[in-house]
Amino acid sequence: MSTKFIFVTGGVVSSLGKGIIAASLGRLLKERGYKVSIQKFDPYINVDPGTMSPYQHGEIFITDDGTETDLDLGHYERFIDENLTQAAHVTSGKVYKTVIDRERRGEYLGATIQVIPHITNEIKRNILNVARLDNAPDVVITEIGGTVGDIESQPFLEAIRQMKTEVGSNNCLYIHVTLVPYLNAAGEIKTKPTQHSVRELGGIGIYPDILVCRSTVPLSEGALERISMFCNLPREQVFQNLNGKSIYEVPLMLNEEGLDSKVCELLGLENNNYDLGEWKNIVARLLNTKDQVNIAIIGKYVELPNAYLSVVESLSHGGIYNDIKVNMKWVSAEKINDENIQETMDDVDGIIVPGGFGERGLEGKLIAIQYARVYNIPFLGISLGMQMAVVEFARNVMGWRDAHTTEANPHTTYPVIDLLPGQKLDKLGETMRLGKYRCSLTPDTHVQKIYGSLEIDERHRHRYEFNNNYIKQFVDAGLVIAGKNPDNNLMEIIEIKDHPFFIGVQFHPEFKSRPNRPHPLFKEFVKCAKHYKDNK
Repeated sequence: MSTKFIFVTGGVVSSLGKGIIAASLGRLLKERGYKVSIQKFDPYINVDPGTMSPYQHGEIFITDDGTETDLDLGHYERFIDENLTQAAHVTSGKVYKTVIDRERRGEYLGATIQVIPHITNEIKRNILNVARLDNAPDVVITEIGGTVGDIESQPFLEAIRQMKTEVGSNNCLYIHVTLVPYLNAAGEIKTKPTQHSVRELGGIGIYPDILVCRSTVPLSEGALERISMFCNLPREQVFQNLNGKSIYEVPLMLNEEGLDSKVCELLGLENNNYDLGEWKNIVARLLNTKDQVNIAIIGKYVELPNAYLSVVESLSHGGIYNDIKVNMKWVSAEKINDENIQETMDDVDGIIVPGGFGERGLEGKLIAIQYARVYNIPFLGISLGMQMAVVEFARNVMGWRDAHTTEANPHTTYPVIDLLPGQKLDKLGETMRLGKYRCSLTPDTHVQKIYGSLEIDERHRHRYEFNNNYIKQFVDAGLVIAGKNPDNNLMEIIEIKDHPFFIGVQFHPEFKSRPNRPHPLFKEFVKCAKHYKDNK
């Protein structure tokens, strides 16, 4: 079977949920037995989002191969339950850099380099390369970031326009996602923005095969027929997508609308039998929990929860597994002090200090970690959170009041977190540990029992490391080194004995959690938080 290509574009406004729709369709096609891969094209000039502030673009999602990507790839992996690679995320910056590097090497033999054909050819190469991978997918879904009409998206739209001619109309499908607003003042649904968006897309030469209309209220049959008529599409190829109580409802909602069946029909895919029982069970357990816990997330970007999106989703997965609703309490690390910590944590059943960079908010995180350690509140420190747990232990258990990470204090007497020998900071990102690394777990530790294994692999995104020069002093003081990288002897996991759950990990477990396969650390953390709540 020839690989089928589905392109998802967006119109009217940004942040419509194209990524969730693409991921949901991927899940539905996978349930029908098809191999599915998804990729995201972002029109910004950054080569990747690795150096961007979370306020600009939310969290940075990391793949196994160490690629720093858009947060939508997290949705893709969680929905289709497949590990993606660098091929799944392409930016304008990456495309232009590749073309310019080739031009500098003389590979274009003196030709004048232009958007068409050179940039568009490179974009198409990135699409087609996914279909040429080993174990090639049956379907490649490509989401085009931005909104139709944005000047920076035009090369991508031109490239996908050309794809239909190159791969054949039977192997190419365009899905356009638009907003159909409801005006409260008029009490009316307005279809005109969708009509204009489709017309603008048609001006580029792309004629949508399917329209997905996002709306906050149900669309009347009359509104859907009006969209069908003015957008030149059969009524059965126009679908509505209302807001759900959870993003994990969306595959079921789209399936009920018949979207996946229509996609199979239009692409000539067999409408195989499928069973959405597992996914329905996930949603039912998520929406019908009886117990709940409050988890404090201590960070410096808490005004934008998307900065910690994968942590939030992983806690949700742990809640699904334990039939517990997890409520997030967002706590700014910069506002925590010794005077307000007890009041701040009074209603909290667990504390997470997630990853991050820089010294802002570190003292507040240290206060929260000490509170969790002293009062036996379940604690999970991720990356920077693990590093701060080491600093807190050094200061308040070992008495090294000056202990710190050299990221924040290069002149500390006790650099318990430090750069590795030979690391330089010439270019951001070059000194980081990114992607999948092995970790050997210490037998009979809490974390080893949680994983049920002695060898694991996890995804990393950090620069500073536990300083091995202090291992003996930490172990003598009671800190447990629960995991280390066997290839270079780097400390990966610390924990504290006789504490219900006090674990710090150098890696990011949230990047591997799935709604149908919650990460072991988050499953156990939510369980321990519930136990703490019941017994405090």
